[in-house]
Amino acid sequence: MESLLKELTAIHGPCGFEEDVARYIASSLKDKVDHMEVDGAGNLLVTKKGKHEGPKIIVAAHMDEVGFIVKKIEENGLIRFEKLGGHDDRILLSQRVQIKTSKGLRSGVIGTISAHMVKYDDPKKVRAHQRLYIDAGATSKKEAEEFGIRIGDPITWYPYFDHLSETRIVGKAFDDRAGCAVLIKALEELDNADFAGEFVGLFTVQEEVGLRGARVASHQHNADVALAIDTTAVSDTPEEMMDQSLSIGKGTGIKVIDFSLIANKKVRDHLVELAETNQIAYQFEVFPGIGTDAGELSLAHHGIPTGVLSIPSRYAHSSIEVIDLQDLEATKNLLVAFVKNMRYSDSYKFTI
Repeated sequence: MESLLKELTAIHGPCGFEEDVARYIASSLKDKVDHMEVDGAGNLLVTKKGKHEGPKIIVAAHMDEVGFIVKKIEENGLIRFEKLGGHDDRILLSQRVQIKTSKGLRSGVIGTISAHMVKYDDPKKVRAHQRLYIDAGATSKKEAEEFGIRIGDPITWYPYFDHLSETRIVGKAFDDRAGCAVLIKALEELDNADFAGEFVGLFTVQEEVGLRGARVASHQHNADVALAIDTTAVSDTPEEMMDQSLSIGKGTGIKVIDFSLIANKKVRDHLVELAETNQIAYQFEVFPGIGTDAGELSLAHHGIPTGVLSIPSRYAHSSIEVIDLQDLEATKNLLVAFVKNMRYSDSYKFTI
């Protein structure tokens, strides 16, 4: 799964510009699923049917990564930008970026003042992104345009992938290409004879700007149960707000609650039961500071019992996200076990 994730994260695909990611995933799965389509919003939906009749599950992972978009080109060739998705302005300075232009991919850097200038500045000042700029090497607006740079061009962190240890990797766009990798591998690993019913893989667009793709796609399939596969921010580093309740390297996160979803208790209990039966490492996630496509999936039609499997991540929405390959594997293993043992919706509903 590591090589798959490396290839996925190298693709340029911020919110609203996910087509290259969808094309890659479609090529990877074309001979491994029974049906494939792209909807009007850009979501990629793939379907795999079990050997026998049974329940239907939707599993979502989002293709987009946080990024930026060209807003203006100054006369001196520097580029002003707007955000695509959530960013912390404090970490933008001095970062390498990649612009997708009409003439191909182009490198740039988010500029910062020289350290020698700090004495003339307020060192505690955090400049908003609207006051920052990207230097792509152009000496003028005309030269930037000759490079192929135009207003509306998408920008991402510059692709980066490395090992910090044998199992811990660092790179950009793990949120949520890691979830995409898990979903791809589960679809590849499951044979039609392994499960009963229907397995719909939903690779969504524009999750980072309000779960927009999931909102469109959720109404296209009326499933018995739904899951989202996404990364989540851990709390195992020393900052004051960290409560050590979720850690990297300790297994997949089984969602309890976030701001978009209170996970269906019976779905959650079923995931726990399968994790313990199959000796898959897991931990509970209670984190109101995040949301996933599951929030939209749970509201579709008459309501769908929904849960989330979370891949623990450090430094989310930065160019140096860190995850553990063991957590990635645990997430994939639990997803496969759940599809093999999924139940009809009545099993997950409230009983009265």
